[in-house]
Amino acid sequence: MKLSLPDFLTAGDRSGDRPATVRTWREGPVLYVELNAPETGNAVTEAMLDELLDVVVAPDPEVRVLVLSTAGDDFCLGGDRTEFADWLAEDPGGRGIRVAGEKARRVCEAISGGRAVTIARVQGKAVGAGFALALACDLRVGAENASFRLPELALGLPTAWGGLLPRLIHEVGAARVRELILTGRAFDAAEARELSVLQRVVPGDGLDAAVAAWAKPVVRRPEAALRVTKALLNSYAAATRLADPSFLDAELMASVAAATRRPPAGGDGAGGSHS
Repeated sequence: MKLSLPDFLTAGDRSGDRPATVRTWREGPVLYVELNAPETGNAVTEAMLDELLDVVVAPDPEVRVLVLSTAGDDFCLGGDRTEFADWLAEDPGGRGIRVAGEKARRVCEAISGGRAVTIARVQGKAVGAGFALALACDLRVGAENASFRLPELALGLPTAWGGLLPRLIHEVGAARVRELILTGRAFDAAEARELSVLQRVVPGDGLDAAVAAWAKPVVRRPEAALRVTKALLNSYAAATRLADPSFLDAELMASVAAATRRPPAGGDGAGGSHS
């Protein structure tokens, strides 16, 4: 039986007139976090980042597993281009982009570095920021129809969101990442598994079972051993990187966007989204 979290985490919005874009519920020690804006392809907005921060930065210590999923046909089509353009119009220097970029870094760091084991449940397209959110998770399972793309360069932007680039290079390898970023091509679930972007690929109707198969043994592990083991895995992974300038992501994105002085155009997705 699904046990809901308090209403302030599951419904409504702090402004009182805007619906929440993140839905959460608990099943024992498993916390489910769902991006819930399918009408825009779950485009990432600043409001969505705020809601994610509320949930992932300091979850209940009894939570052993956090499952990140999304509503609708696609996992996430990237960041919201309309909001991006509005930020530039309000401040051509890119202050709004810096603020949102810092929030994105904090969200991804909380997902990857928090004490809970995190699982990404991916269906359809994961583009740009959506790709970054999935990659921040410890374990990633995708449906056979899952696909991934990094279109930032074609949009006149650097690949600098949520610490994506250093993590991707570490997980996949510099040569392969270079090709994916410079060409901006999409790749399917089978290639994603080959690249270790996904660890498992299953039919679409098998996603929940795959998530459960991972979560079930994890929640039985002793809490202290699980927490320390995840910290060790993260520490050893970080030790193999000569440098990790992801704290500069927000500044780099804002600086390039301000230099071009134009909103990104084109790309993949509904609701005016981009990576």
